[in-house]
Formats: sequence, C-alpha cells, structure tokens
Amino acid sequence: MNIETLSTKKIDEKKQGNILEINSLEEGNKKLYIESYGCQMNFSDSEIIASILSKENYSTTKDINEADLVFVNTCSIREKAEQTVRKRLELYNSIKRTTNPSMVVGVLGCMAERLKEKFIEEEKLVDLVVGPDAYRDLPNLIKQVKDGRKAVNVFLSKEETYADIKPVRLSGNGITAFVSITRGCDNMCTFCVVPFTRGRERSRDPESIIKECEQLFSQGYKEVTLLGQNVDSYLWYGGGLKKDFKNIPEKHKKEAINFSKLLERVAKINRKLRIRFSTSNPQDMTDDVIASMKRYPNICNYIHLPLQSGSSRILKLMNRGYNREEYKSLIDRIKKEIPDCAISMDMISGFCTETDSDHQDTLDLMKYVRYDYGYMFKYSERPNTTAEKKYKDDVPEEKKQERLVEIINLQQTHSLENNKERIGKTYEVLIEGISKKSNSHFFGRTTHNCVAVFEKKNAKIGDYVNVKVHDCTAGTLKAKII
Repeated sequence: MNIETLSTKKIDEKKQGNILEINSLEEGNKKLYIESYGCQMNFSDSEIIASILSKENYSTTKDINEADLVFVNTCSIREKAEQTVRKRLELYNSIKRTTNPSMVVGVLGCMAERLKEKFIEEEKLVDLVVGPDAYRDLPNLIKQVKDGRKAVNVFLSKEETYADIKPVRLSGNGITAFVSITRGCDNMCTFCVVPFTRGRERSRDPESIIKECEQLFSQGYKEVTLLGQNVDSYLWYGGGLKKDFKNIPEKHKKEAINFSKLLERVAKINRKLRIRFSTSNPQDMTDDVIASMKRYPNICNYIHLPLQSGSSRILKLMNRGYNREEYKSLIDRIKKEIPDCAISMDMISGFCTETDSDHQDTLDLMKYVRYDYGYMFKYSERPNTTAEKKYKDDVPEEKKQERLVEIINLQQTHSLENNKERIGKTYEVLIEGISKKSNSHFFGRTTHNCVAVFEKKNAKIGDYVNVKVHDCTAGTLKAKII
C-alpha cells in the first residue's frame, strides 16, 4: 500500500500532494463537488464516481456553495488522515446549515467502511456512506437521502467492480491518467486496514485494461499509471479466477496473464505512451517484471518499493513477507538490470516494540539503497488490525517523532545527493503543466519520476522535450530545453 501524505488545501487548487483538482465536466443540471485524500487508488475511484454520476446529469463544480452533492473520498491508513477528513466534514455541515440546506453530504472510500455507524448515527456528520465497491449504487443511495432516509452501502465485492466504466478524467491536464488493474489486498500486513476496507485481491480483465489505455492514447494522453494496492500480484487466468502463478498447470501458463505480461502488452500499444505502475510489494515483485522494464524503453525506470522497516524482526511482526536481506537482494537485481532505476519507499517509525537497534537497521538499509524519495510516517495504530489486537503500541510518541526526523533528514540528504548527480545530464521529459512558481516555466517528469522545471520556449503541454539539468534542490531538477 502506497501510504501518502495528506493536505488540507482546497480541492480546486492545482494537483499537488494528494489533492485532486476538479475540472468541470459538460454542463449538467446538478452539481457534484468531490475531494480525494490518500493513495492514488482514491483519485482513480473519484474519476469512476464522476463517471457514474454524469449519467445522472451531475457535473462537477469548483464552488462548494453551489453543490447538490458534496463528497469526500477518504483514506483510513493513518489517524491523521481521519482527523483531516473530520475537519472537512465539519466544514461541509457548516455550509449546509448556513447557506445550502438541501446539500447532500457523503463520505466515500476506506473510512466509509470503517466508521459508517459513527458518521451517520452518532456524529450525524453525513447523509450517505459508500464503500469502495459500492459506487454503482450511488444513484439509488442519493434517492434514498432525498426521500428522507440515511443511506449506507459498504458491500465488498469478490470480483472487479468497475472494469466496464469509462472514468471521467479529473486531473485536468489531458496528458497523464490512472488505470486501475487490481483491487483489494491479500497480504494482511499487521498494521494495515486496507484488506478490511477494500476487500480481497481481484484482477481486472486484461482486455478492458488494454482497451482503456488504447483509448487514452487516441485521446492524446501520453502517460498511464497502472494502479493497484499490489500490482505485482496481478493475475488473469480462467476468467479471472485467482491463483498463484506457480500453481497454474504448466501447459496453461502461456495463456495466463501476470503483471509482467500485462506490462508488455501496454508497452506495445505505442512507444510514445509512457507507462508507470504503483504500488509494488517486495515479496511479490518477480524478475520478469524487471526484465519487461529493461526491454521496453517506454516503461519508466522507476519503482515505488515500500520497505516500512529495515529491521528483519520488525518486518516479521508486520507480516511483510520478506526480511532485510531479501529486500536488499531485490534491490541488487533491479540495479544490476536497470542501473539508473530510481527507487522510492514507504517507511514507518516507531512500530510496536521497535528498539534503537531496529531503528538503526532502518537507517543502515536506507544508506544501502539511497532512495530517490519516500513517504515517511510515525506508526499510527489502526482499530481492528492484527497489530492493534496482538501488540502493544509501546514506543513513546516523542521517540517515534525523534526517529521519524532522523529518517526524513537522511532521506533529504539522499534525495539532494541523487539529484546533484543528475546535474549536467540530459533527460527526456513529458511536459505536464505550468510551474507553480512561474508562469514562464513548465514542469514535467523524467523517466525516474523526478520533477524538472524549465523555461517554456516554444514547447507546449504534452510534448516530450529533452532538457539539460543545470541545478537542483532535493525535490526538483532545474533545467533548460536543448
């Protein structure tokens, strides 16, 4: 699970961090305002929601005061995420009381499943609660609310739920798009709520994935990100029946589509279509995925490979399915086959029973890998997880914070050093938009997912351009078009 930071910035701002800009759809009689928090799957789901409701004559709006529906698509991975969403719901209700009494307020996504009774019955913050697999039921649930009833659907499906829905692209740039390939997770990490809020793993029909990617490219999109809680577990065999690849009869393995085969099929659509993917799980990433990345230049040289802890003892308590040596071995294989592959990570400080020695193992492994960037957090105990039931959250808060600061500072050092090594080099960049700091500059990303900023010259959004790096910060390359 790619654990990402939250922001309280308004949804109508440019996409930064994890808040998704809303652009208006074709005019409808009714207005939808939606905010998304957390992982990229939530942003992808918001596009599916917009598509479903567009058929009910809803168009999106940037003005919350004119909205008939106000939704927050939620993350439940950390306590801070839930606190942020509560504040937003309180704001919505304030607007509803003072200026728009007919407005319907709904909470969607992972928090919806976990806190349904509290939101509706106890705190009375929302009219509608919908889980990640129940968005098709939104028109019916909205009708229930209009009829004076509270509406809840948090059903978890055992099958891919939205393969036939064409998402409404809300990112606004017309250049990059998310394409979901799996839903749910079977890994059962002891700290994580995702298997309980998003259900078991199921893969999407590869033909529907290829069709969606082909359509995106024909519409002018230049990059797709294949999404799943664990993309490496993707497997389509026997009509989607979930099996481990190794357990498929040898004579049938050629017809099974695993993640590496899916990657290759998407890469073959067109060499000008760039492919990214997220998130990988170290225990499930196979050498054939690395081989596919090496074989096709349009598969980006970047892997988000969550670590969570550098201590084998803590990794075992987390039920991560690998130890530090196995993780290092995977890194070695990646670097051997793709020497300039950028790696990012997730890291948790202060998991249950973590000692100074365990923390030092984390710092040492970070020095071994030298990540390009990462998402770093203090451990936050989540209700009903295995860790909450079996382990004591016994690391003092000040110790968690102290260790987190050390992790962040070390990562900042590595990010800056890695970017300094790129000074003087030339990279192909896909232009995604105008720089936040200067209207005379564009920004785009390299194959390594590094953000580069450069003067516009005669280029335009959606162009591939070659840029030469002349300076950098820890998070940005400063470059010139050549």
